[in-house]
Amino acid sequence: MRDLPLNTAGPTSDVVELDAPDDLALAERMQRGRERILAELRKVIVGQEDVIGEVLLTLFVGGNSLIVGVPGLAKTLLVHTMAKVLELKFSRIQFTPDLMPSDITGTDLIQEDPATGRRHMMFAPGPIFANIVLADEINRTPPKTQSALLEAMQEHRVTIQGRTYPLDEPFYVFATQNPIELEGTYPLPEAQLDRFMFHIVIDHPPYDEELDVVRTTTAIQDARFERPVSGDDLVAFQRLVRKVPVAEPVMRYALDLVRASRPRSSTAPDFVRKWVAFGGSVRAAQYLVLGGKARALTAGRYHVSFDDIRALAHPVLRHRVLTNFHAQSEGITADTLVDRLLEAVPAPRSGM
Repeated sequence: MRDLPLNTAGPTSDVVELDAPDDLALAERMQRGRERILAELRKVIVGQEDVIGEVLLTLFVGGNSLIVGVPGLAKTLLVHTMAKVLELKFSRIQFTPDLMPSDITGTDLIQEDPATGRRHMMFAPGPIFANIVLADEINRTPPKTQSALLEAMQEHRVTIQGRTYPLDEPFYVFATQNPIELEGTYPLPEAQLDRFMFHIVIDHPPYDEELDVVRTTTAIQDARFERPVSGDDLVAFQRLVRKVPVAEPVMRYALDLVRASRPRSSTAPDFVRKWVAFGGSVRAAQYLVLGGKARALTAGRYHVSFDDIRALAHPVLRHRVLTNFHAQSEGITADTLVDRLLEAVPAPRSGM
């Protein structure tokens, strides 16, 4: 499934409602699959329920996510374990200042045929050719190399020397960042940030959970996983998610939140005009709706509610609402602004 284009064409009549018996059976399998994935992950990962939930929504929608947290909070472990549980091909790319685009995508190499002695060009695939790609500390490499991920994230393909190579489905990019060691880093451009469905924040767990982490990680670990769903199942779930109907007021509410986050919008509250440099793009509204669809399905519902949209506002908007100098000087964060947006933007009445 391709990432979302900036503009989505097509009338609303193109949406297929989720009412066929096969769709309902697939929805039940998706719900069971989610619970089984969680059970397998809990063999290794302690706590972090919200983080795991957002990672699973990323899988079910077919997007990419940015995971931000200080070292030692199992960001890499979570993504790697997810790939093991699902038995998907996993690739970890450690981003460093000297990393080149070809180190990610691959390159053409000159090969000699032992039989004829003739030389020819042969493509050597890079680590991007996997199902789950972990871009570790993505902000430690220059923008030129960061941008090597853009085509893969958007189109699920890479282009080398004028030739295009498709990536196997399902395909996901999970990138990590360390928010405290910023010296020598390269902030992600807005265009690349916008490609990520969620900005997932992972924080230190509560005392009891942290104690469990210390206890389990200092003992012998020999976790054995049973694959709950396959890669083909995930692709089917992604198609199913898009069939979930969304009422017009809920769709309008998602869009109203995004439009209100833009300082030049006529509906922007005063605090947005004062503290925001740039607001959410069209992708923000798309991902609010798609994430809401996946959240509804995994909860056993076949419609999206206002609560689904509100629950996803922070991970969808926190990397798209860019604060200006005034906000930074006053200690106003993107999460604070999203909180205020949720208070300021009312849900439309059903009669609208």
